[in-house]
Amino acid sequence: MSTEKSARKSAWLKRALAAASLFMFSANAAPAQDVPDFMKIVEVNEGPPAAKSKIAFDNIYALNEGMFPIYEHSLAIYKEHFRARQNLIMALFSAKGGRFILYRKGQPPLEAPPPPEIYRLAKSIGHCAMGTYTLVAPYVTSSSTDLSWKGEMQAYRTRVATAIASLNDVDIKPEDRALLLDTAKQILAFMDKCLANNSFTFTDVETYAHNIKPDLVKLIAVSSAAQVGHWYDVLTEWKALLGKDWDTTYGLSNSIYVARQNNILYSTLVQFMGKEAMNDRLLLLETTDFTASSEDMLTALMRILSDRALGMVFYKNYRLMDYELLGGGGRAAIMAESAKRGMKVELPPLVPYNSTAWPWKTDPSTGSGPTQLDDIH
Repeated sequence: MSTEKSARKSAWLKRALAAASLFMFSANAAPAQDVPDFMKIVEVNEGPPAAKSKIAFDNIYALNEGMFPIYEHSLAIYKEHFRARQNLIMALFSAKGGRFILYRKGQPPLEAPPPPEIYRLAKSIGHCAMGTYTLVAPYVTSSSTDLSWKGEMQAYRTRVATAIASLNDVDIKPEDRALLLDTAKQILAFMDKCLANNSFTFTDVETYAHNIKPDLVKLIAVSSAAQVGHWYDVLTEWKALLGKDWDTTYGLSNSIYVARQNNILYSTLVQFMGKEAMNDRLLLLETTDFTASSEDMLTALMRILSDRALGMVFYKNYRLMDYELLGGGGRAAIMAESAKRGMKVELPPLVPYNSTAWPWKTDPSTGSGPTQLDDIH
């Protein structure tokens, strides 16, 4: 082969290889080139593909996620059926001394009026006494140098003085008016002393608290009597209204942490519905806020009742699902792990699923000290 022919063949091979390389590069790069840059910012995954194990986990766990829309849809159906077939009394905490709502089957809700005004007046004055303490408490070590408290106290003092001037115009018993007046005057005197001295000490605050305490105890008695007496009247009327349906009526109340032990509204319902109804038809639901919406409470009740039906179908026990289903396994696991580590196990006693015990602390042997305000006062 001549040198010229050999050179031509070599040049042809180089061009062919270059063309092939260009074709291969273009074929591989084509998808990326076909996607606009604005898509690649967030939409296009150019990283490594997801691991098969991750895909498999997501596929299986999607069953749990997909359950919630089904559950929510079913709850709406349960709620509609319950309202058409059952009676319910809902007792909710409120600033007015509670809200009692009667849901009669197939009828619009009936809400009772709030307790008499003396309940709110006594509670307002009592809260003012403690609110004044809360105002000064952060400054007991610096009241003379940090006067941040002074403007707020002057403003609150005006409110106290206005309340005192208004006491003659409220329609309450003379003895109740005298108690409110005495308490408010003690608050005003403490404020005036602080403002006149431009300071206060912890001893001043403690003396104020101790001196006003007897009035606060009396205010508690006045407000509680008004509140409980009112709801007794309401429940007496509703029990007569429902007649024979009373024994199948549900009761529902809410509670925050501090109101669990002596929950006034729930305890009142117990007196009318009986101990045998507790944890069965009469339920106390712990909530995170002092007030709870009636709709949220009704939804929570539907969750409980629908889960009870599920427990009966699956496990032949209507109340099983009132207790965390994983709790039994968790209890066993806690005991096993504690044993491995030589730890003492602290667990609540096992109780029957259909227990009618009070839904709060009831065993006096578990602690020591006072059990009520009278023990201290």
